[in-house]
Amino acid sequence: MAKGDRDKADAGQQGWKGTSVGGLEAEAHKLADRLPELVLDAMRISSTVAHGIHGRRRAGPGETFWQFRQLGALDAATSIDWRRSASSDTLYVREREWEAAHTVWLWPDLSVSMNFKSHLSTITKRDRAVVLALAAAELLVAGGERVGLLGLTRPTAARRAATRLAEALVLNGDKPEATQSLPPEVRLARFSGAILISDFLDPIETIAARLRAIAGTDVSGHLVQVLDPAEETLPYDGRAEFVGPEDGAHWIADRVESLRERYQAKLAAHREALADVARRLGWTLLVHHTDRPASEPLLALAMRLRGDAAGYRIAVPSSATPKRVEPRDGAA
Repeated sequence: MAKGDRDKADAGQQGWKGTSVGGLEAEAHKLADRLPELVLDAMRISSTVAHGIHGRRRAGPGETFWQFRQLGALDAATSIDWRRSASSDTLYVREREWEAAHTVWLWPDLSVSMNFKSHLSTITKRDRAVVLALAAAELLVAGGERVGLLGLTRPTAARRAATRLAEALVLNGDKPEATQSLPPEVRLARFSGAILISDFLDPIETIAARLRAIAGTDVSGHLVQVLDPAEETLPYDGRAEFVGPEDGAHWIADRVESLRERYQAKLAAHREALADVARRLGWTLLVHHTDRPASEPLLALAMRLRGDAAGYRIAVPSSATPKRVEPRDGAA
């Protein structure tokens, strides 16, 4: 499937120039210049979605009240809740909910093909992927989770997560883990989570193999496919030249409109295959177009995290409803 477009025939020049050290350095500087703005966008967007500390829905160490229960033979007298016990003839113990942090690994695709923006959007796929990753980090850390960049950093629960991860992207922007179009092949610990953000336009067999390697045992995952609206609709007419930004391949179409129906069918088949891969792993797939607000996929992602078997508890503002999350973007 072609990953080029006539709007970005020079995408390879605007992005990383092959494996040139100078090209990598130039692109790293461009990303560094953009990151302060992207961090602010991420923090602004994350503020529209509230994420609470998730509990295990069972008694244990924590700060959140869970339930009262009658005093047992093995309970210490210091554990008695005298205010509750004063209203009856029974002694009660106040239990708290067991709270423990999960580790969630984030991966925004920074490959050359993500540095694409058509006339239908105001932001590149790469910038939107970075914003979503940083905003998700802010929400997760605010909820008591640990977050890390897949293959690049150790997990952290420190404040200002978006800024810390943005700095890590700058420092590691020339590493293969950051520049390849597939997530790093890292085996994650049991019960951890992964949020992978990319256009996922590589061959489906390649994607499936990499995701299976990452999934391991009891790893919950969410895929966010970020596409420019032009990649979805192929809105061009007449003669056009398509350029593969990663491999430099050129292809000229005399009448692009005659290809539109077949192109859309192939894209739909590719997405359905990707959704099937996610389902087999027990993961989810969310599709987002860059002409839509970044808050939409973030809210949808937050609600899916809340529904995870891992036991997330996410508080979504009452003004935000699932109905508004994906009016145009598809998901599986």
